[in-house]
Amino acid sequence: MAYILKRLGYYLLAFWASVTLNFLLPRLMPGDPVSRMFARSGARLTETQALQLRRLFGLDDAPLWQQYLRYLKSILTGDLGVSISRFPAPVSEVIGSQIGWTVLLGGVALVIAAGVGSLLGILAAWRRGGVVDSIFVPLLVFLGSFPYFWLAMGSLYLLGMGLGWFPLSHAYTAGTVVDWSSPAFLADVAQHLALPAFTIVAVSLGGWALGIRNTMIATASQDYILLAEAKGLSRPRIMLRYAARNAMLPTVTSIGMSLGFIVGGSMLTEVVFAYPGIGYQLFSAVGALDYPLMQGIFLTITAAVLAANLLVDLVYVRLDPRVRAGGQGES
Repeated sequence: MAYILKRLGYYLLAFWASVTLNFLLPRLMPGDPVSRMFARSGARLTETQALQLRRLFGLDDAPLWQQYLRYLKSILTGDLGVSISRFPAPVSEVIGSQIGWTVLLGGVALVIAAGVGSLLGILAAWRRGGVVDSIFVPLLVFLGSFPYFWLAMGSLYLLGMGLGWFPLSHAYTAGTVVDWSSPAFLADVAQHLALPAFTIVAVSLGGWALGIRNTMIATASQDYILLAEAKGLSRPRIMLRYAARNAMLPTVTSIGMSLGFIVGGSMLTEVVFAYPGIGYQLFSAVGALDYPLMQGIFLTITAAVLAANLLVDLVYVRLDPRVRAGGQGES
């Protein structure tokens, strides 16, 4: 319990520091978002109207500490403000309409990459020098050296524009009625999802495979593996029940961190495919100087990452008794 309370205090402190930076950074950016918003529309704005809008967006001339206290109060009450670029929509509504697509894209890519990559890593470590270890893993690592956006643009040009196998943008066909109970709509969503997810999986697969491979090699040299072999247990049982099970512990950390970063989305991939996720929305918010929306997205990403890391700590306490023993020893 002492270990959990200590980690919880650490994450609360990290969350407060992130919230403070989240408040300060947009205000250090140059430009006036209110004037820019009305300049785009060609509308005239009186001084009184501009003052009221700046106060609404939390950008008035009040002292910085007062703005900070108002910001903390709004977070505690769940009020993230009003979006400038999508005025008068609330920030929470804008994020809520986009985050589901990001979770879908990132979740599918994470499950495929972690599952297939871990399996390849286990096979590569158990049969060192084989085809998987000497050919597939190095090729995947080489492919992972390419940036997301480069592979995304290449896949979009070749498979989307050239061969016409996949749609070029968005999460579903324009004009389609959103009906998650409809098989036709689900198939349409899957078709739009395939190419962005493929680019993320292709770039990250090598990292997952190489990580579990190295851990498996270290685990395979432990005394309990040698004892299992001396008892005459079958190699598949030793690989899965003993070596792989213990080698997967560090992978739990990687999966937990990836779960948190799913909310952040793969911004460049979403921008290339015009996929309506959080990353694409953040890109648009930066261009529009939409401070409230940027702050809301950063806050959502921060909370997701910290919550995922706290979940990993809780799982580690359950899976690894050494963590519990260490925590009790500290107390």
